[in-house]
Amino acid sequence: MSLTYKDSGVDKEAGYKEVEMIKGFIKKTYTPGVLSELGGFSGLFQMDLAGVEEPVLVSGTDGVGTKLKLAFMMDKHDTIGEDCVAMCLNDILCQGAKPLFFLDYIATGKLVPEKMASIVEGIANGCIKGGCALIGGETAEMPGFYQDGEYDVAGFVVGVVDKKKIISGEGIKAGDVILGIPSSGVHSNGFSLIRKIVFDKMNFTADTYIDELGKTLGEELLVPTRIYADVITPLMDEFSIKGMSHITGGGFYENIPRMLKEGLRAEVSTKGIDTPAIFSLLQKWGEIKEEEMYGTFNMGVGMVLVVSLEDGEKIMKFMEDKGERIYLLGEIVEGEKGVTLCQ
Repeated sequence: MSLTYKDSGVDKEAGYKEVEMIKGFIKKTYTPGVLSELGGFSGLFQMDLAGVEEPVLVSGTDGVGTKLKLAFMMDKHDTIGEDCVAMCLNDILCQGAKPLFFLDYIATGKLVPEKMASIVEGIANGCIKGGCALIGGETAEMPGFYQDGEYDVAGFVVGVVDKKKIISGEGIKAGDVILGIPSSGVHSNGFSLIRKIVFDKMNFTADTYIDELGKTLGEELLVPTRIYADVITPLMDEFSIKGMSHITGGGFYENIPRMLKEGLRAEVSTKGIDTPAIFSLLQKWGEIKEEEMYGTFNMGVGMVLVVSLEDGEKIMKFMEDKGERIYLLGEIVEGEKGVTLCQ
């Protein structure tokens, strides 16, 4: 008996169908630098370096983690790709980079074109929000490797920054102020703990309606990670940002010190943060200590900036005029490198 690739569980026709379904989404992300078309062996991108004296490429890669389990439970896959873009893109913003292009990788046990297309649609939406082009990717069908209905998503982004404009934290000094830009919710970190609390301890389901949230748990937890390019890029153009931290896994305690030099400490007040209700609920349900919450979640602040006192006042006014929220979180002081939280 003659065997085919399909007999082993790999359906090439499904792959062809997926490519046809995602072409429209991908083309919407194209910027003037894109030189290649979907279907080639690689993506081509021509950089416009006008005004950039010493271009430095900045790259980042990440995935979505166990937040994917929520997408599987709800059979909802159109936002998870946006999370993937956000996790990569927000990281390179911290060095002052302008995003250029993005690549994705999706692996699954059985390729369902409609599901894969939904994921890519989310990736494309994220790229549009971030101002970068989706110029390539890979969908791998791997029978027997993933459980039925499950998949993994990862991404890779490249941006560019003029060497003299790299945000490194080197210029941070005592007396500088710390600003915070709100998150859209839990973003894409801490989901192993979240699942343990809501599904194992509380015996909730993704469809459980929570009055304090005004929606189901699944709807709240699948809110996409905020992409900060539209807010951060204008600030970088107008002001001198000395340091920036994307508040991901490890929360405040791990991420804020990543931009600090030895001998500097961040004193952060939490009282002015409008923390979304989901965090207080998770803390109550899980009986979690305050330190653990701020060491795991973003607690309502997805991006932290350090600027001079003078620029801090100007940025607060700039953001207010644009209808954007921003928090004055505290200041930089001399001391052991790290973070002190206070009310």
